[in-house]
Amino acid sequence: MAVDSAAAERTLMMDEEKKAFTPVALMLGGDLGDSAAIFAAAAAALERAGLQDVRRSRIHRSAPVDCVPGTPDFSDQALTGRWHGSAQELLGLCQQLERAAGRPEVHSSCEARTLDCDLILFGDLVSDAPELTLPHPRARARRFVLEPLAEIAPDWRFPDTGTTILQEFKRLTALKSPPDGATL
Repeated sequence: MAVDSAAAERTLMMDEEKKAFTPVALMLGGDLGDSAAIFAAAAAALERAGLQDVRRSRIHRSAPVDCVPGTPDFSDQALTGRWHGSAQELLGLCQQLERAAGRPEVHSSCEARTLDCDLILFGDLVSDAPELTLPHPRARARRFVLEPLAEIAPDWRFPDTGTTILQEFKRLTALKSPPDGATL
């Protein structure tokens, strides 16, 4: 049987190309405007910018956490994919998307917003830089992060602990009083 060397080389190149991409997990959140439309537009913009193999959870609803009284409930959606650039480039893109959706560049995390786009996991990167902490420092304590992520990436691991998203979700839901104030 003859081996098609050109086809084998193309397969090898595709395998190498896939290795150059980093698996990433993002959370989209918002409590102002049409969250479904805003999230769809953000996901489309991320894909146009190079995020590949995008998977989206269903949209979940959650009570506001650490926000001013009277803040509306949030819509939350997890998004996973593969990114070719750096974590800083993806963070910059997330910040651009937030501004394009109407969030001021200087803002409080306690305020209502049309779009919050947070980088939760970036492959096996662990970073404690002032501009970007990975994994997201509060991800394991927040049901509104873990539940949507567990829906689409239950076996993904937190690189600093080795625990899976599903393990962390089960641990959090086993608590009688979740630290994020969300109801079970």
